[in-house]
Amino acid sequence: MIAAQAKLVYQLNKYYTERCQARKAAIAKTIREVCKVVSDVLKEVEVQEPRFISSLSEIDARYEGLEVISPSEFEVVLYLNQMGVFNFVDDGSLPGCAVLKLSDGRKRSMSLWVEFITASGYLSARKIRSRFQTLVAQAVDKCSYRDVVKMIADTSEVKLRIRERYVVQITPAFKCTGIWPRSAAQWPMPHIPWPGPNRVAEVKAEGFNLLSKECYSLTGKQSSAESDAWVLQFGEAENRLLMGGCRNKCLSVLKTLRDRHLELPGQPLNNYHMKTLLLYECEKHPRETDWDEACLGDRLNGILLQLISCLQCRRCPHYFLPNLDLFQGKPHSALESAAKQTWRLAREILTNPKSLDKL
Repeated sequence: MIAAQAKLVYQLNKYYTERCQARKAAIAKTIREVCKVVSDVLKEVEVQEPRFISSLSEIDARYEGLEVISPSEFEVVLYLNQMGVFNFVDDGSLPGCAVLKLSDGRKRSMSLWVEFITASGYLSARKIRSRFQTLVAQAVDKCSYRDVVKMIADTSEVKLRIRERYVVQITPAFKCTGIWPRSAAQWPMPHIPWPGPNRVAEVKAEGFNLLSKECYSLTGKQSSAESDAWVLQFGEAENRLLMGGCRNKCLSVLKTLRDRHLELPGQPLNNYHMKTLLLYECEKHPRETDWDEACLGDRLNGILLQLISCLQCRRCPHYFLPNLDLFQGKPHSALESAAKQTWRLAREILTNPKSLDKL
């Protein structure tokens, strides 16, 4: 048994060195190319409207605020200034979302975003996005990369297509530190020893983001509060939880397997599903020794089997917001074919580790 385990870990490390590192290098090159264009567009936006200041910056060869959705799809989060005159309201009525409401007695005119506040006192995510979209469209026509970049029409999101190869979504956002959403209050589960009180305190201090984007849990609902709602995002908190042991290596292998074998019609699976299941695996295996390099094979198998189970049940709860289903709106047939394909992958890796040479 130990010999088989060691063989699998050996093959996974080889896979990581050959496939995952190559994927990382290719994506890093793409990111540099994409960020040049996006920075240029955002510089033009800032000239027209100083409230939208680009927060895209390179730190230690990593771009802050850039999320890789797939090797050809990226999201850039543009942090906006000043949120102080608003109360953050998440009463659970909009899963995965919250609203920003003017504090009682505060005058609209005290806000930097006065013209985006609705009659009922909400700061409208949709109105800010709509204004931002207009500015980006104008900037695309003026910027020095106008020959290689164009706006993607027929969406309320701000999406650019670059060199006909890459799609970048630019999302206005507020950073919320020092508070924690009520809808995530059940985390951490009291009976689970991971991640421990110190790490929990760090994660909660890190806070979360509020993004102005379409929320899939609201698709088809049209009340005004819903179209004004902001989407909760916990990227920094999640990254902090995945520090240490072979967690990030495991995530890298999962993303590479997804890109190569689970990019399916109907797009049932993205990298975020992999990250979410990895976080649940951390809870199931709370000891640091469970994340030694020697356990990489066991952890990967656990996550793939959990993924198959989620796909078959057609439900994948968000890690911090369990009422939010990350498979919502995905075609059932796509989830079914992803379950079959994941099962084939898992069986192949488990029964014949050498198959990783070909995967």
